[in-house]
This record gives sequence, C-alpha cells and structure tokens, in this order.
Amino acid sequence: MTKRIPVGLVGVTGYTGMELARVLAGHPGLELVRATSRSEAGKKLSVLYPFLSGPGDLGRMGEIVVSQPDPADLAANCKLVFLAVPHKTAMEIAAALLDKGVKVVDLSADFRIRDKATYEKWYAVEHTQAALLAEAVYGLPELYRDKVRAARLIANPGCYPTSAILGLAPALEKGLVHTGDIVIDAKSGTSGAGRKAAVGTLYCEVADSFRAYNLTKHRHTPEIEQEVSLLAGEDIALSFNTHLLPISRGILSTIYTRLNKPTTLAEVHALYAARYKDQPLVRVLPAGTLPETRWVRGTMFCDIGLAVDERLGRLIILSAIDNVCRGASGQAVANANLMLGLDELTGLPTAPLMP
Repeated sequence: MTKRIPVGLVGVTGYTGMELARVLAGHPGLELVRATSRSEAGKKLSVLYPFLSGPGDLGRMGEIVVSQPDPADLAANCKLVFLAVPHKTAMEIAAALLDKGVKVVDLSADFRIRDKATYEKWYAVEHTQAALLAEAVYGLPELYRDKVRAARLIANPGCYPTSAILGLAPALEKGLVHTGDIVIDAKSGTSGAGRKAAVGTLYCEVADSFRAYNLTKHRHTPEIEQEVSLLAGEDIALSFNTHLLPISRGILSTIYTRLNKPTTLAEVHALYAARYKDQPLVRVLPAGTLPETRWVRGTMFCDIGLAVDERLGRLIILSAIDNVCRGASGQAVANANLMLGLDELTGLPTAPLMP
C-alpha cells in the first residue's frame, strides 16, 4: 500500500476540527499524525470522539494523543497542517509553520481578506502577518484550482461565502445581472456559530424558532464582496443578510439579482450548466428543481437551483451546501489534496448523511 502523507490538525475540538477528523478518518492518501488542543491535551482522540474507535485506520486515529500546539513538533512530523482555530490565533501559527517549510491550510479568516485595513476594520484586530496576505491563495477550487496546486498557504473560504460566490459566479462572469442590485438572503444551521457554549445557540433558544442576526455587519461581507468584484471586474457592494435555522448543519442562500436584459430560465440554466460542467462538486439542478440542505448534508456538493421572474426581470439563484463540510473542513481537505499532488476528490464525502 502506498504510504500516506502525514498531516497535522491544530484545533481538534471545534466543529471544524471534529469534521476534519471525520473526513481524514476515511482518507486513503492523508494520515493524521498530530492533533492539538490547549484544553484537551493528553487525551486520546477516541475519548473526545468515540466515533474514532474500531478496526483499522479508524482505531489507529483514535489512539492519537492530543498534544499542545508546537510548531517545531508539527514541522518535524507533518508535510501539511490544518489550522482550525479562531482568527488572530491562526496568523501567528501559520507564519511559524511556513518558516519551517510546512504547508498550511487555514480555516480561519486571517488570510481571506487581501487588504490589511479591510481585515482590521471588520475583525477589529491588528493583522501581524500582513506580508503573507499577498501570498495566500483563496481556496475555492472552482475559481483558483491551479493557484491552489502551487500554494504553500491556503485561505480556506468561509461557509456563507462559498455558497454565495459559487451561486453568483456564472452570472457575474458573463455580465448577466446588474452589479448594483444584489441581495443575498442566507440561512445557516447552528454549527456555523461554533461549538463554544452560548445562550443564543442553546437548544431551547433555537428549536421551533427562526431569526435573523448580524444584519448589515456580518464579517463574511467583505470576503464575498472581494471575490465577486474580481469575478465582475468592478467593485461590488451588496446586501448580505444572515439567519439562523433550527438545524445542526447546512446553508441555503437565496440570492436576488436583476437581469441586465430579458433572459429565459432555459438560457440561464444553459449558462450555469456550461460553467460548471467540468466542476464535479457543483451540481446545477434540473430547471424547476430547487436545492434542499438535506441533499448536501455531510457532503462536498454545492447544489444550485435557478428561477427567473420574467415579470420583474429578476434572476433568483439558490445555493445549498453543508456549512461544516463544503463550507469548511471538506473544502480544506480538497485544497490539501491539490497542494500535495493528489486528485482533488480523494477521500471527500459525497454521500449525504441521512435522514
């Protein structure tokens, strides 16, 4: 059997860390050899996550003892390290690992925003590794696959931005819609808020309810605007509005745009199908079929549905992803595959978690 490539994971105890462990447990080309956590060091992974118990590779991963994050130890044992830690924390660890010749996939927001001042405005912290912003590659393979292959530092996209950018890309690339009238109405499961205990995400606060949050000030706004502006070739400011669904995982983005000229649903569908025909992880659904979060739950797929309101001249784009897999950890593994010379789809989950 071909020897697998050793990788590390900094921040194993959050939802993204947990999902990375799930994806890597079945990966034939990557082997998790280091998992770190400041709060859970000294425990076996199988104690934290009993699903990492059993025969073969699953059990071997479960025997890994969680350690304190140590860049020297990670560099000595890993070819690539995933950073599943909060913003501000990631930038320092990333710089230390890069200095030691280790490739990095950062799941935080620290390297997603190319402009230092914009990052500092929205995240309210100083960016101490600004020299790396120009080097970091935004890890959305459908847009930057060749750059990802050559990169040593990947800024793994946010979950909301992944659904929004993939939904808008074909329309903006072809000038199909007006760039000054875009509204993104996005809904996410509660895992998007992270695993830390907070009143707003307690079961009794979320179940049987539905609410908006962070209107006009969500931190994913500049990330989306940055990428869609590049797609359109002009600066775009858009309205990005987020809501909390009473489900654990999944995102559904409903994107409202105004067509530049009368266009039929058949024409729009043909454009989207052509754009994504060679992108195996984006599924443009048949005309008249709209995406649902349950069909992408636990997978790497982005499902896109389309509707044209001919009366109002609007194109409505619907995009569904799993926020933890396609929107975070699974996408991080896809980027790692490309960086390490593996096939992009190696080890990625494509069968939905049902029901």
